[in-house]
Formats: sequence, C-alpha cells, structure tokens
Amino acid sequence: MKPKTIVLAGYGFNADAELCEAFSRAGADVDRAHLSDLIAEPDALDRAKILAFPGGFSFGDHLGSGQVVALLCRRALGPALRHFIAAGGLVIGICNGFQVLTKLGLLPGGAGSEAAREVTLINNESGRFVDDWVDIRFEQSSRCLWTKGLADRMLPVRHGEGRFVARDEATLDRVESEGLVALRYAAASNPNGSSRDIAGICDPSGRILGMMPHPEAFLVRENHPSRRRPCRDVPGIDLFENGVRAAREAL
Repeated sequence: MKPKTIVLAGYGFNADAELCEAFSRAGADVDRAHLSDLIAEPDALDRAKILAFPGGFSFGDHLGSGQVVALLCRRALGPALRHFIAAGGLVIGICNGFQVLTKLGLLPGGAGSEAAREVTLINNESGRFVDDWVDIRFEQSSRCLWTKGLADRMLPVRHGEGRFVARDEATLDRVESEGLVALRYAAASNPNGSSRDIAGICDPSGRILGMMPHPEAFLVRENHPSRRRPCRDVPGIDLFENGVRAAREAL
C-alpha cells in the first residue's frame, strides 16, 4: 500500500514539483496541496502519513524565512498537525521548509514544543545567497528515520538564510547528545557558517526532519555537476525511500 503524502504548494514555495517527483519515485501516493486548501480542510491530514514542506521563498521571506507559513500553520493547523504527528505521521521540511519547522517549534523538540523556539536559521555568515553543491555527511548515530544508513555525498544548496543557530550552547549540546543531528556539512564545505556544521536535525522520534540541502534536486545522476565523468555520489532518492518505508511500516 502506498502511503499518502501531502506536499504543500503555493505562496512562494517553488520546489514542490521536485518534491512531488521525489516521493512519487520513492513509492508514495502524492497529493500536491495548496496551503490554503489544507487550512480549509485540516482533516485531510488524517488521510496522510507524510507531510512535506518544500523549499522556496514563502511569502517572499518578507517577515523572515518561513515566518508567515509557521504562523498560519500554528493558528489554523495546530491541533490537526499535533494529532497527525502523535498518530505516527512523518514530516520533512527542506530549505524553506526547514525554516518553517524551526519557526513552528517542531524542531528540535517535536510536536509538544511549539511554544519554545530553540533553534532557527538566519542569514548566511557571508551575507550572500549561496547556490552550489556541497559535501554532506550523514550522522549514523542519529535517531532520524529519513537518513538512516545513507552514504555521504554531495547535495545542492540554494539559500540566503541557511545558517543554523541555537538559543545557547546548552541547546546545541543537547541536540548533539540526544542524537538529533541528522546531517552535517563536511567542515570545508559549510556554505553558511552553521553552528557545528549542522545541515539538518530531527526530533526525538526521528520522524520529523528539517534540512537545508536539496535531495529532491538530485534524483538522477544527470543532475550532478560531475555527470560527464564517474562520480561516487548517490542520488538523493534513498532519503525519500527511507521515509516512505517508515510510513508504510506504520500503516
């Protein structure tokens, strides 16, 4: 049985088509839903097992990246989203989606932590937008179900507010010690100055993942900048296969 996946669209998200393709190739039943439609019918989450927040520039990032979507979700989808997660649903936020999840407070603490924002993504240390491919290392000790067993590789990044920071060093230490760091930039490849080279984190259940790199933009080897010669990097489809597998097992 294919787990139902809702990929959000609209209001400045611009990587939803890529994300739909990734989940479709991974074996999910994909529903591309405008955020306003989900707000109008929050019960749609009861029929899904995966909710995906794509990359882009939602609401132009005018009030800060992911800020408006997080506010809308908190006000209009709060109970439905908490119920979805408590029932075993999986959530992924990529780039702008990661920014939304931190503003919502769903990361790093999970569904019960919306009121306490402990981490966020801020302007790149360089002050410039970055559009590049960087080396990524997946943390094998992480709780994350999405990244379990994945090989290190290059992935594309494209963001202006991708610098991961925490409220204080104690929060960073806890994120580390509890196995919530899912992936890091290789030290020489950190494109934004993120604390401890963190490129993505999960919640304690391992079912909610936020990450800045775009695995959905590397689904086939032809996407790779070294496509004209042999390369060691594996396309990002396996991350989505992990998520779909975990959702299928929960059905």
